[in-house]
Amino acid sequence: MEIQVLQAGTGKPVTKLSELSKTSTIADVKAKIYKEKRKFYPDRQAIKSSLKGKTLKDDDTLANLGLSDGGELYLKDLGPQIRWKLVFLCEYTGPLLAYLFFYLRPAFIYGTEAVNQPMHKAVHIAAACWTFHYAKRLLETLFIHRFSHATMPIRNLFKNVSYYSGFGAYVSYYMNHPLYTPPVYGDVQLYIGLATFLLNEFGNFSIHLALRNLRPPGTKERRIPYPTSNPMTLAFAFVSCPNYTYEVGAWLGFTVMSQCMPAGLFTLAGLYQMAMWAMGKHRNYKKEFSSYPRSRKCIIPFLL
Repeated sequence: MEIQVLQAGTGKPVTKLSELSKTSTIADVKAKIYKEKRKFYPDRQAIKSSLKGKTLKDDDTLANLGLSDGGELYLKDLGPQIRWKLVFLCEYTGPLLAYLFFYLRPAFIYGTEAVNQPMHKAVHIAAACWTFHYAKRLLETLFIHRFSHATMPIRNLFKNVSYYSGFGAYVSYYMNHPLYTPPVYGDVQLYIGLATFLLNEFGNFSIHLALRNLRPPGTKERRIPYPTSNPMTLAFAFVSCPNYTYEVGAWLGFTVMSQCMPAGLFTLAGLYQMAMWAMGKHRNYKKEFSSYPRSRKCIIPFLL
C-alpha cells in the first residue's frame, strides 16, 4: 500500500511511501521517511493522523489507525535532537562546576583578601553536600536511569543548563562570600539540616533504583510502582512521584543547614517545576492504568 506524508501545520507534501502493509507500524513509517528524506531521522519525527492530531506511538499499526492505500499521515519536524543521557550529564555538570568555582577560587570572585578569611564549617559542609548531590545525579544518569524517550530538542539544552548552572552560581556566591552569616541556631540547625538532606538523598536514590527495576532493559514497558522491601519506597503509598518529594526534601534540608536565601529560592523554584512534572505524570498514570491507586497524591502526601 502507498501512504502520502504531508507537513503537519501546512499540509504540504513531504514524500510518498510505498511497500507498506496494514501491519506496518509508525516506526516503520519513520524509517521509510528517513530513507527518503535524510534530514528527518526517526527521533526528529512526530507522526500524526491529522493536521492537529496527537502524536502517534511507534507501535501503532496502519490497520489500527484505519489507514488504507492512498491514506495520509502528517509529519511534524521536532528539530535537531540530543540524547537525554547527554542532556542530564550537561545539566548536572554545569551546577557542580559553577558551585565549586566559587568555593575553590574565592580570590577570583571576592578579591585576594578573601583567601585569608576563615570559612565557617557550614560552608565546607554545604560544598560537600552540593558536590555529593550532583555527583550522585551524574552516576545515576550513567548507571541507573532508563529513559522512556530517547531524545529532546537540542534548543532546550541551553535553557536547562542555564537554569541549573545559574542557580549553582547564585547559591555558591552567597554561601562562599566572606560575609556569609552562619546558622542562627548553630550546630543544632546545621546538623538537623544535614541529616534531613542525607535522608532525602538516600530516599531519592531508592526511588530511582525502584523505578529502574520496573522497566526491563531495552523496553519502554510501564508498570504501576509500589513499595518494595526498602522502607524508603513506602512513599509510593502516598505519592506518584516520591523521587520529586525526596528531591525537594533534600534541598529543604540544605536550606535549613546553610541558612542561605538563594538556596531557599532554588528549593521553591524546584518545588514548582517538579510539581508541574508530577501532576503530568500522575494524570498519565491514572489514564493508563485503570487500577491505579486513587488515594495517591502527586508530590506532597495528602495535599498535592
